[in-house]
Amino acid sequence: MLPVPPLPPLPVEAELPALLQALSNPGAAVLSAPTGSGKTTRLPPALLPLLPADEQLVVLEPRRVAARAAAARVAYEQGWTVGREVGHHVRFDRRASAATRVLYATEGILLRRLVEDPLLEGIGLLIFDEFHERNLDADLALALAAQARREVRPDLRLLVMSATLDPQPLSLFLGGAPVITAQGRSHAVTVQYGAENVPREGRELAAAVARAVARIWGETTGDVLVFLPGLGEIRAAAEALDSWQATSGARVLFLHGELPAGEQDAVLTVSRERRVVLATNVAESSVTVPGVTTVIDTGLARRPRFDAGSGLDRLERVRISRASADQRGGRAGRERPGHCLRLWPQIEHATLPAADTPEVARVDLAPAVLQLLAAGESDPRRFPWFEPPAAESLERALALLERLEATRQGRLTTHGRLLARFPVGPRIAALLVAGHRRGVAAPAALLAALLGDRPPFRRPEGRDGPPGHGSRSDLLDRLDVLERFERTGRDPGPLPFGRLVPGAARALFPVRDRLLALVREHLERAPAPAADRDEALLAALAEAYPDRLVRRREPGSRRGVMLGGRGVVLAPESGVTESELFLAVELEAGPGGERAEARVRLASEVAREGLPPERLREAVELTFDPAAERVRAFRRRRYEDLQLDEREVPLSEANPEAVAACLGASARLAPERALGWLRPELVSFRARVEFLRQARPELALPSFDESLMDELLPVVTIGRKSFTELAAAPLLDFLRARLDPRQLSALDVEAPERWQVPSGSWIPIEYRGAEPPILAVRIQELFGLADTPRLAGGRVPVLLHLLAPNHRPQQVTRDLASFWATTYREVRKELLGRYPKHSWPLDPAQAAPERRPRRKT
Repeated sequence: MLPVPPLPPLPVEAELPALLQALSNPGAAVLSAPTGSGKTTRLPPALLPLLPADEQLVVLEPRRVAARAAAARVAYEQGWTVGREVGHHVRFDRRASAATRVLYATEGILLRRLVEDPLLEGIGLLIFDEFHERNLDADLALALAAQARREVRPDLRLLVMSATLDPQPLSLFLGGAPVITAQGRSHAVTVQYGAENVPREGRELAAAVARAVARIWGETTGDVLVFLPGLGEIRAAAEALDSWQATSGARVLFLHGELPAGEQDAVLTVSRERRVVLATNVAESSVTVPGVTTVIDTGLARRPRFDAGSGLDRLERVRISRASADQRGGRAGRERPGHCLRLWPQIEHATLPAADTPEVARVDLAPAVLQLLAAGESDPRRFPWFEPPAAESLERALALLERLEATRQGRLTTHGRLLARFPVGPRIAALLVAGHRRGVAAPAALLAALLGDRPPFRRPEGRDGPPGHGSRSDLLDRLDVLERFERTGRDPGPLPFGRLVPGAARALFPVRDRLLALVREHLERAPAPAADRDEALLAALAEAYPDRLVRRREPGSRRGVMLGGRGVVLAPESGVTESELFLAVELEAGPGGERAEARVRLASEVAREGLPPERLREAVELTFDPAAERVRAFRRRRYEDLQLDEREVPLSEANPEAVAACLGASARLAPERALGWLRPELVSFRARVEFLRQARPELALPSFDESLMDELLPVVTIGRKSFTELAAAPLLDFLRARLDPRQLSALDVEAPERWQVPSGSWIPIEYRGAEPPILAVRIQELFGLADTPRLAGGRVPVLLHLLAPNHRPQQVTRDLASFWATTYREVRKELLGRYPKHSWPLDPAQAAPERRPRRKT
C-alpha cells in the first residue's frame, strides 16, 4: 500500500457519524450534499467499516468518465491501487479483482448484475451518486435494489446521494429513511450573462464560443471549461479556435463520454499548461477538472428522448435547466474563486426549466421493461417504480417486445433473454442478433450504429422531387457510402439523399466495433458469411422493425398503408419507389399530428416471401358496398392487420351468419333506406303500440326502442344480401309477432288504425306516443255524434281536428259536446258565409251526418 498523502478535510466528513448510524439502523439513508462536499470520493472508504470483510461497497455513477475518475481519485487519496482495493466497471472497461472493496460502476452494469443475481450476493452497500440526474437506469436500479432489500436482502444497505433533488420523496420511497444534509465546499463564482441568445447550430455556435474564449482568456487566469451539447459541436469549436490557439499558447482538450481512457485521464490530471477544455455535460457533476477557474456555458445539452418516428431514443439538443446551469457554474469554484460566462441573456434565464425532466418520462421504456422481465418481474405494470411512467409509454414498450418476439403473452422468451444481454435497445439488439445469425454481423453492427446515433448525412435542401427510383433500401445506400468512406477516407461529395458529414461518420465506426464485440461476446460462433449480403441485411432489418411494414397503395406510388392502418408517404430523399412492401424505418409525423399521413424518411424493401408465415392469414372477408347497397365477399391475404391482396368471390363462400351480420351492421346505420323503416304501416303500428303501452301499462306491451334492432336485424337479414331484399321482408309481421294474442286484441280494439264516424267513413287516427291521438274529420261527418270518441278502454279522448269543407282545421277540441253547445254557432255563421251551398243545421246533434255533404239547391 502506498503512503497516504495528507488529506484536507471535506464538509461531508462532518456528517459521517450520522451516516454510520443511519446505515446501521435502519440501513438506508438519503444524503443531500452539494458539489464540492466530497461525497463521491471521501464517503465510500469511510463507510467500509460497516461491512464484513467479504462484502463489497458499490458506488453507482451516471457516467463512465465519473466512475473511472472517482476510482482513480480514491486510489490516490487512500494510497490504494486501481484494480485492487478500489476499482471501476463500465462498459468495455473493468478494472477490479476479488480483493476490490470499493467498486465504482455505471447503473447499467448494476442492472445486468441484478438480472443475473437478483440477491446481489457479496454486495453490502449500494451508493447511488448524483441521483438528481434521474437516468432511467438509475431509477430502475434503485427500485430493484429497494425491492430486493424489502423482500430478500434486509441486510443490504442503500445510500442515495444528490446535490439538487428534493430528498423527501426518496426518503418515503426507502421506507422513511433518514435525510442527512451536508454543506458544500466551493468558492465564490461571479456570473456574467451574454447580450443575446447563443446560436444553437453549426458554425454560428462554434464562432460564438471562440469569441467568448478569446475575450475571457485575457481577463482571467486558470483553465477554461466550455460546456457544449455534443461531440460535433466540440469539434466545430476546436476548428474555430485554431487560429487563436496558435497565438495564445493555450492547449485545447476534449472531454466527452466516447473519449479514450488515456485522453480522459489527461484532462482530469493537473497540468502545467493553461488549457481550454471543450466538454459535454459529462463534466457537469461527479468529476473535477483540475485548474478550472472559468466556465463558459452555451446552455445546451443533448439528452435522450423517445422518437416515435424512428422507434428509438434519439439525442435531442435542448436547453438545460436552471439546476444544470448552477451545477456547471459551480465547476469554476472548486479550487478558488472563479467566473462563469453564460451565453444567454439574464432575462432568458428565468425561462429555463427549474430541473431536468426525468428520463422515465421521456425515453423509450422497452429496454427497462426487458430488463425487468429478465430480472424475474412478472408484471412491469405493477412494479414499484420510484416514479411510475405513463401507462401509455409502458403499454407501448410491452407491445414492441411482443412484436420482437422477446415476450409471448407477457412472459420472456429465450430470444428475449438473449436480447436482454445487450446493453442497447431491443430493436438494435434484435438487428444485431439477426445480422449475426444471417452471416452479416459486421454490416449489421454498422447499420445499428447508424440507426442508434445522429445521422451522419446532412439532408439536401430545397429538393422538390424524389432523388431517384429503384433503390431497394435507403439504409443499404447509406451503408455503402459509409463503408466506402471508411476504406478510402474520401468525401463522396453530394449524394441524392444529402451530404456526408465526415466527423459524424468517423464517430460511427468505433460504435460499430463495440457492438460487434458484444455480438461476439454473447452469441455463438459466427456462421458462414451470407451468400447475398444485401438480402440478409434486408431480412435482419425486417426482424428489428416488424411493426413498421407498409404496403404501397399502387405500383409506383409514394404512398402506402402501414400496419395499424396509418397512411404514409415516402419523403423526397427516399429512393425506395418500386417494391410492393417496405419498412418505414424512420417516420416523421405529418402536419396534422399522429393521425395525419406520416412521412417516411428511411425505407427498406421487404420481400413478401420473407414475411413470417405464422403472422400471415388468408380468409374470406365481407364488405358492404354502399353504391350497390349489397354485401360483397373477398378472399384477402393479410400480414396481421395489413391487407396484402384480395379477389372477389361468390357470397356462397362466406359464412351465411357473417353475411347477415354484415348486412345488419349497415342496415342499422340507415334503417329507413335498408328496411323502409318509415313506411306508413310500420310507423303507424309502432305509434299505436307506444300509445297503448303508456295508456294501459297493465297490458305490458313491448317498447319498440333502439333495442328493437337487436332483435329484428338478426332475424330479417338471414338469407338476404342487399337492402332491396331487406325492404321486401315482412317487417310488420315481425312486429306483430312480438305481441301475444291478448295484446293484439287490445291493440285492435283500444288503439285501432281507424275510427268509424257517424257518416260511416273509417277515418285514420294519428298516434303520437304519449300525446292524445288525432282524429281529423269534416264537421258534417260528425253530425249526430254527441260526445268525443275515446280510446284505451275509454281512458283517452281523441283530439278532434274539425275540418271545414276545404279539409283545413276549423276547430280543435277534446270536448265535442261543448263544441256543439257553444262554439258551433259562431263556426256555423262563418262557414255558412264562406260555404253557403253546404248544409249547416241549427242543431247538429240531431242532424243526419253527411259523408259527402249535400249542397243546397
